[in-house]
Amino acid sequence: MSSPFRTQIRKSLADPDLQAALDTNAERRIAARRTAFASLPEDLDTLRQRAHAVRAGVIANHERYLNEFITNAERNGFIIHRAADAAEARRIVLEIAKVHGAHLIAKSKTMVSEEIGLNRALEAEGIRAVETDLGEYIVQLRGEPPSHIITPAVHLRRQQVGETFHEKLGIPLTDDIPVMTDAARAALRETFLSAEIGLSGVNFGVAEDGAICIVTNEGNGRMVTTVPPVHIALMGIERLAPTYDDLALLLALLPRSATGQKITVYTQIIRGPRRAGELDGAQERHLVLVDDGRSAIRGTPLNDALMCIRCGACLNACPIFREIGGHAYVGADGTHTPYPGPIGSALSPALFGVENFGHLSQACTICGFCKENCPVDIDLPNLLLRVRAGKVETPSEDGGRKPEEGVGLPWTVRWGLRGFAWFAADPRRFAAAQKVAAALGHLWSPRAPWMSLPALTGWGYSKDFPRPAAKTFHERWEERAGDREAGDRDTGEKEAGNRVTGSKDTVSSVLRPPSSVSPLSSPASRFQRELEALSGTFIRCSADELAARVLAILGERGVEAVMAWADDALPAGLAESLRVAGITIYNEPRPEIRVGITGAAAGIAETGTLVIPSGAGKFQSASLLPEIHLAILREADIYPRMADVLHLPEVREADAVALVSGPSRTADIEMTLTIGVHGPGEVIVFCV
Repeated sequence: MSSPFRTQIRKSLADPDLQAALDTNAERRIAARRTAFASLPEDLDTLRQRAHAVRAGVIANHERYLNEFITNAERNGFIIHRAADAAEARRIVLEIAKVHGAHLIAKSKTMVSEEIGLNRALEAEGIRAVETDLGEYIVQLRGEPPSHIITPAVHLRRQQVGETFHEKLGIPLTDDIPVMTDAARAALRETFLSAEIGLSGVNFGVAEDGAICIVTNEGNGRMVTTVPPVHIALMGIERLAPTYDDLALLLALLPRSATGQKITVYTQIIRGPRRAGELDGAQERHLVLVDDGRSAIRGTPLNDALMCIRCGACLNACPIFREIGGHAYVGADGTHTPYPGPIGSALSPALFGVENFGHLSQACTICGFCKENCPVDIDLPNLLLRVRAGKVETPSEDGGRKPEEGVGLPWTVRWGLRGFAWFAADPRRFAAAQKVAAALGHLWSPRAPWMSLPALTGWGYSKDFPRPAAKTFHERWEERAGDREAGDRDTGEKEAGNRVTGSKDTVSSVLRPPSSVSPLSSPASRFQRELEALSGTFIRCSADELAARVLAILGERGVEAVMAWADDALPAGLAESLRVAGITIYNEPRPEIRVGITGAAAGIAETGTLVIPSGAGKFQSASLLPEIHLAILREADIYPRMADVLHLPEVREADAVALVSGPSRTADIEMTLTIGVHGPGEVIVFCV
């Protein structure tokens, strides 16, 4: 009987829609990643090694960093919960929900939630949990697990999504992606506004001050952490960055690797619940630190799997994932792993049991493309070989633990490999075996009726075993030695001639500066260029011109009412000028208002990013709920890099900071970019 894994593989290979979707994902993600990394001011390999050192240091000194993080987070007002396993994590969330009488939980994307099976546990208790990431929402409506760490609905074509929305949401049948995105926005807006609890994941916890960092593109991450009165964050205990400089490094690599962006639209830094005088933000924040087998991996041969930052780059690069997709990565009992692809094939056996998921390590060609694309330089091929070699321990009948070699392989292949190892261990045995194999080579054919190889091993269903060579490697080497020596002499003469004569093209190619080098520009000019590349609008003006320019934008859009920060949090005289012109200003969250006006503590030139801290009179909803966000930024407050702003007092002292890079966006349906999801579809920056 075929295993569930093999059954899923054959099903995936036979699905033309899945094949087209996976090809599109891989091609576009790889191309976008290449372009995004080309913009880095530093050498990529150098940054990867630095990031590797940061993550390795965190894992090696985990208890120290985790204790530091917990101490600071508690000081900030987080309520900390430690969960040893999935069952305890579910119990903690359920207890919080029951204390608050919650009937509806709005969730942003969190892989830990998938790992612990949280949605099923909530539903069993009569609590409705709604996924608000567009891809997660689609697969939830379809009753499917996510098929990719970053793009949950990567396996679906637009027609399939249209049919799902027609059936579940009652909209007219369509395959127009913006129409479907608008339908999801409308359906989920009430969820954000009605939920008693918002639940999110955590990309990084910053040990030095106990803040959590969450990155999203659609705005749903900001919604679930800002609008509901209670926020629960699920965090794997390994997801730590020691300092803000380390966080800046990791944030330079994560979005480029995940989605090909220099930075996600929304990067949130949350230190605790909202403070007195603030109008939005969760009044209570819970942080559930989930172990679920992570501590047991530390110090083992699979230790480096804990360094993963969940960017999904290895999935996009993997030739196996590109053919079979995430849903094919199932256990021996048919259950899906929340972590597919190369990283999942190493992490799943370690976290959830080698006896159920060890065979996933066989779904790998050891091509090394995953390592090459990993932003923190995890040696994934080596980890997968360790799983295959039995470096993951499994329970034995006597209650102890024993290694299991060759997990996932049929007994015929295991014995075959042992036989090969015996021959290969001795040069004379190996040479004799080669001779015998060559003599029998003309009879060899995996599909011949007398050969049982395909039936026994599966080899031959989609590939042929190579015919044994007629001559050994050493014999061929000796025969060609003379040809090589002659070829080397010819090559040496040509190289000598080239060094003497040298072509003009060769010399100029060495001296010519790279085409990617651009002339120096002011921070404001670079900010403008980056913002406009992200579909934002940049308007330069003087302080005297500001009110008139804002009124012009409002007039063009027929806007008569706005929600805005308190008068003293905006440039002097702006609010009064708007009122005189007949604009009604609400200094509080109003979901029905189309335009929000905020200031900004700083701008980041390298990514066109606004830095918007919370505070009295500075409510986050003004930059989140409306269709249009107008931001006032002083040119003097534009800094070159993210690392420059993360240490600003206004940023370090706020309980919540949003780094906003253009309008909200998604590419969860057929990798098609769509502007305006849960956050504003238009961002206009007035640079004063």
